[in-house]
Amino acid sequence: MNVYRLTLIAMLTALSVIGRVIFGNVPSILPSTGIIILSGFWLGPLSGILIGIMTAALSNILLGMGIWTLWQSLSWAVIGFGAGIVGRVWNSAPVWALMVYGVCSGMLYGLIMAVTYRAAGQAFWPYYLAGLPFDFNHMVSNVVVIGLLYPVFTRLFRRYEQNMRLVS
Repeated sequence: MNVYRLTLIAMLTALSVIGRVIFGNVPSILPSTGIIILSGFWLGPLSGILIGIMTAALSNILLGMGIWTLWQSLSWAVIGFGAGIVGRVWNSAPVWALMVYGVCSGMLYGLIMAVTYRAAGQAFWPYYLAGLPFDFNHMVSNVVVIGLLYPVFTRLFRRYEQNMRLVS
């Protein structure tokens, strides 16, 4: 991993954190997840994991740190890793495929958070079912963010790939 790539990861993390902080007061509208998905898809599993973990840690410094930060980090790391695997297997996926992955990621995020609530000794099903409307908001925000940013990120990451060939 070179300095150029680390700088790109840092900038994408900052964009993800800013998106989360801006929408922090809107329930489960998390543009961070869409950014993590697109970043992992284009940069690979390791970058997806890094951006996911750093997004949770840095945004929670501003929004409030707690035990949930660990589970948010895990959720976004898994989502970023999965997007990286999708990117490796399906190099130029159509936008609809990433939108479907975004819907699945919204449900996965909610499921991981509900499982951790159960691990704390609380009832799983009431918590999970009560969270479904929030998971739906998360899924919709993922689809919107991916739909809006996919063309922009595609152009930027293709330029990044060209620059990396010139540098190597």
